Amino acid sequence: MSRPVVSAILRAHTRTGTCRMTTQQTIGFIGFGAMASRMGDNLKKAGYALVAYTPSSKGGDGTTPFLPTPADVARKADIILVCVPDDEALTAAMYGEHGALAGTRANQLLLNTSSVSPEATDTLQKAGQDKQVCVIDCPVSGSTPEAEAAALVVLAGGDDALLERARPVFDCIGKTTIHAGPSGSGARLKLVINGIMGAGLAAVAETIAYGLAAGLDRSMLFDALGEVAVISPHHKRKIRAAKEGDFTPQFPTRLMQKDMRLLLDAAARQAVPMPTMAATTQQLSLTRRAAANEDYSALIGVMEHIVANDA
Repeated sequence: MSRPVVSAILRAHTRTGTCRMTTQQTIGFIGFGAMASRMGDNLKKAGYALVAYTPSSKGGDGTTPFLPTPADVARKADIILVCVPDDEALTAAMYGEHGALAGTRANQLLLNTSSVSPEATDTLQKAGQDKQVCVIDCPVSGSTPEAEAAALVVLAGGDDALLERARPVFDCIGKTTIHAGPSGSGARLKLVINGIMGAGLAAVAETIAYGLAAGLDRSMLFDALGEVAVISPHHKRKIRAAKEGDFTPQFPTRLMQKDMRLLLDAAARQAVPMPTMAATTQQLSLTRRAAANEDYSALIGVMEHIVANDA
């Protein structure tokens, strides 16, 4: 095993017990949707207080006060946790008179769990440095079930000392923290992981469509795919739900298609050919047109519908 591989393994941290804090701190959420609210629940269980901002809600959720602007959240919070859907939402939340950076103070910790482009990540890092704010890019791998169970994998970029400051929060929301490298590495690793996830689902959808078109019994086919080792546990979960026609969003199509688009753009900047990812992005673009807010596994349903229409 090569030295770099050994180093990467040693720099991963797995939670071994319940997360704890010595004094109560306030976590300020910017973005409080399906993933963030579940992370927030686990932080509240550990004793953190929460405040939040989201453009889609006013007043609060009954237990978490919502503040008028991201800047207000930054002023109120000890630690800022950002969980927004895309580059545009990150820009709107971070910059300008009412953006979070306008309300920060020196040495404050800002944890960006959003899945955004490497360029947006690097821009936020530089803006944080200019304000003497400690920014960590730390997107998470996992969907709503993992967020609810505090079983996310945190993909963190930054120096060792900074990550140690954030470790208590990471241990409350995730089962493992991977130190991916310097700032920006977490965002880049997230694109790698989601590319594999998207392409894997596309392969499942296409081969299910072939099996159905070839006359295989539908129930047998879906059940068989749940038994074989070549399919990941994540995709087996999607197959079980698709068998029942259940595409309740755990990871909405619009977000998966966005991540695939970011991966293609990032790879093009490095002159890395990605024909498989390009084809997958086209399939997810089609699915987004049909089912933007349903789970991205709706691609299985789209392919099944195409086969049924041809029958």
